[in-house]
Amino acid sequence: MLPDDQLNNLLSNPLLLKNNIIQALHRRVSQNSAYLRQGIDPIQSSAVLFLLVPGCENNQGPAEPCLVLNKRSDRVRQPGDLCCPGGSISVKKDSKLAKLLCLPFTPLTRWRFWHRWIQSRNQESSNLSFLLATGLRESYEEMRLNPFRLQFLGPLAPQQLVMFERTIFPLVCWVPHQKKFKLNWEVDQILNVPVRHLLEPANYARFHLTIDSRRKDKASSERVFPCFVLDGENGPERLWGVTYRITMAFLETVFDFKEPDIDFLPEVDIRLGRNYLTGTVK
Repeated sequence: MLPDDQLNNLLSNPLLLKNNIIQALHRRVSQNSAYLRQGIDPIQSSAVLFLLVPGCENNQGPAEPCLVLNKRSDRVRQPGDLCCPGGSISVKKDSKLAKLLCLPFTPLTRWRFWHRWIQSRNQESSNLSFLLATGLRESYEEMRLNPFRLQFLGPLAPQQLVMFERTIFPLVCWVPHQKKFKLNWEVDQILNVPVRHLLEPANYARFHLTIDSRRKDKASSERVFPCFVLDGENGPERLWGVTYRITMAFLETVFDFKEPDIDFLPEVDIRLGRNYLTGTVK
């Protein structure tokens, strides 16, 4: 974990934080020589945007950088979960959008390492433009995120879903100006999580999860996960699963933050209904 004075300096200076994120992400990707060199399976892959805003309202202090998360509606599978905006690949649409992203003055070509990637990481740069196209398209559909009013800061390592066969490719973006979003049917609400809160071990817990089976002859499944607990409009919200792992990867890369030992965390019990893995249709 960074020293307190260095951490406070970063969180109080959005421009310094943004530049630090760009450098930290590039160092981490540079250490992984195989990153994005392989082909992307469009059926079992998704791209999400790890959205950061330079300042959001905080009842416990002045405005500070925040992570923007969506809460999934009950019309999609895994309803109520917190997630990054984004989703599945559309080969036809995203191939066309990827070509547009390679034009001057887009979020991708304004990324300071883009031209270096084109010259030395040709296949990776092609995959990156394709994934960013997916993330931007899906985020526009879900919350009307303006693709021209954000800055691309760099990619994070892909994560594997536990309950489904799918690879998630996270892309970190900075949203300096857009304040309002319009949600579609997939999203129940938007939550802003101060980055400082994510760096406080006291906000973490052990998530004892029970999922009811849709079959009467099959027992419910139980699992234990680490989670981050935050205050929501209707009570506590819990960040867990793949979005939690993406967040931990970001915090470790940028702030050298290590998640608390799960064996010493307080336990919270949650029981999910039979429609959790499928959602409901209204």
